[in-house]
Amino acid sequence: MNITKLVYSILFTLFSLTVLAQEQKPPVNPRQAAQQVRPPQPPKIVPLQQPPRPRINQPQQAPQQPRTKPQQDTARPVQTPAQAQQGPQQQDRVQLESADDLIGTTINGKRVNKLIGNVIFKQKETFLYADSVYQYRDSEILEAFGNVRINQADTVTMTGTKAIYDGAKRTAKMSGGVTMQDPNMTLTTPTLDYNLDSRTAVYTEGGTIVQPENRLQSQRGTYDTNSKVFTFQQNVKVFSPDYEITAQNMRYNTESKVVYFQGPTFIKGQNGDLYAEQGTYNTVTKVSRFGRNAYILTPEYRLGGDDLYYDEARGYGEAKVNMTMRSLKDDVTIRGQVGRYWRDQGVAKVWGSPVMESIMDGDTLYMAADSLISREAKADGQPSMLFAFNNVKIYKSDLQGTCDSLSYNRTDSLMYMHRNPTLWSEQSQIVGDTIRIHMRNKTIDKMYVFSNSFITSEDSLQNYNQVKGRNMVAHFQDGRMRRVNVNGNGESIYFALEGDSVLTGMNRAVCSDMVLNFAENKLKSISFLVNPDAKFIPPHELQASDRRLEGFAWLEELRPDKKEVLTPRTPVKAPTTPSKAATPAKGKASGTKSSQSKGKKPAAGAAKPTPVRQ
Repeated sequence: MNITKLVYSILFTLFSLTVLAQEQKPPVNPRQAAQQVRPPQPPKIVPLQQPPRPRINQPQQAPQQPRTKPQQDTARPVQTPAQAQQGPQQQDRVQLESADDLIGTTINGKRVNKLIGNVIFKQKETFLYADSVYQYRDSEILEAFGNVRINQADTVTMTGTKAIYDGAKRTAKMSGGVTMQDPNMTLTTPTLDYNLDSRTAVYTEGGTIVQPENRLQSQRGTYDTNSKVFTFQQNVKVFSPDYEITAQNMRYNTESKVVYFQGPTFIKGQNGDLYAEQGTYNTVTKVSRFGRNAYILTPEYRLGGDDLYYDEARGYGEAKVNMTMRSLKDDVTIRGQVGRYWRDQGVAKVWGSPVMESIMDGDTLYMAADSLISREAKADGQPSMLFAFNNVKIYKSDLQGTCDSLSYNRTDSLMYMHRNPTLWSEQSQIVGDTIRIHMRNKTIDKMYVFSNSFITSEDSLQNYNQVKGRNMVAHFQDGRMRRVNVNGNGESIYFALEGDSVLTGMNRAVCSDMVLNFAENKLKSISFLVNPDAKFIPPHELQASDRRLEGFAWLEELRPDKKEVLTPRTPVKAPTTPSKAATPAKGKASGTKSSQSKGKKPAAGAAKPTPVRQ
């Protein structure tokens, strides 16, 4: 009887110990239970038969519970009944998925679970993998070591040698050769801070982003995995087979492959370089949209402005607002409000009060027109040309001119002035149907005046020495007119002076060929070459009709100054309809000065009315 009671007492004690051990274990999901629970083995359950293994830095506490599998150890604080009722909040906490071994310890006075081997933690859609992890029991902080990998929603993956994961703040601090990957790029950096809620990564110790088309580097950067936008700061560089970008501040969309500039930015391409202080550049289509002091630099031109568009694939550029275009071969600069450039054609067009500036013999030649077109030579033997259209004005300190249109062959240094060209040099005026100017070393060497050529020179008494003929050739020395040859149908009027103040008479001659000699840009003498018909008229016999050759017109009012050439042009207003009281009498001319076109002049040989100056 006593033996029977003893047996029942032993069995009851064993059963109580088993139930007590099971109540103190954390809940295990069915999958884990199926994989890890073994049939109970009494010899391993009895503490006296299986003494616990020693622990490093293990505090003196009550005897530990028997160990079976690491999943059955305490991976986080034991749930209370109130916590068990929270449901979704409990699922948001960091949860241990698996580990090879678990050791309870204390670090700096904090209770820590040290998990070793194939450690996996989960929080929401995020998984953390590592060789070992310190789990702080009184917080949601994990400190992971060795082959650390964090994966969020199967889209963002980060790897490194160490990480501090804060489940409460939802942040991860990665270090040790960090690599971050998503479907659009791969980022490598020494350290990385990542916010799992905003899905934003920040690095401050230099980083490199690699894509199939581009490689980007910067000292500091931020990556928003939602918008797929990188924000780069300090020493930013972008490399590709077709271009290189250098900047201080830049944003980059890893999906659209568009770069956004903020600050001085240089783009070095195969077909030209670009600079801007703000704007965008599509690395796929090679289309740029720049602002603030932007320019395109090609072997032929430098095209700039505050609003710049350039399509590198098409070779087309457009600049607006404070536009400048500079020809690098001959150091010619054109300024205006709108400029367009076609690289393959070698053509550039500027309008909106365009002005050309060219350095000539230590002086600057300015030329203004309604539009300017430059065309580069695209083949051997083809000239490089500059065209000016409508109301052309030229200013140089010793030479001024006007015409309707102009062409300049930069290859041969030849300039053609078309339709009513007029030139002034000091006190001399030259007109003709067409004027051709030969340049040498950026100075005027010869000038050809074709058809209805007419030279007028004003003396100190405001008399007008005049020479007309079919064609003329003017020779220059050091930029000044020295000699003029008249070829065909020559006529002249020359006033003879004693000193610079007394008129002694006037020579009038008709001769097919003449030679005019100038000194200090003033007519000094005329030589008659073939059978001249000349007469000398004393002052008291001079009539008004004797003082003018047919076709004479002194056009000083059309002579442009520097301010006029550089002043922006405004559209000419249409003339208003005159009132009945202002209607001219029958038979009289109905035109008024205000209705005269500013840029038009009568042909040489006709009286020229005074134009309205803008």
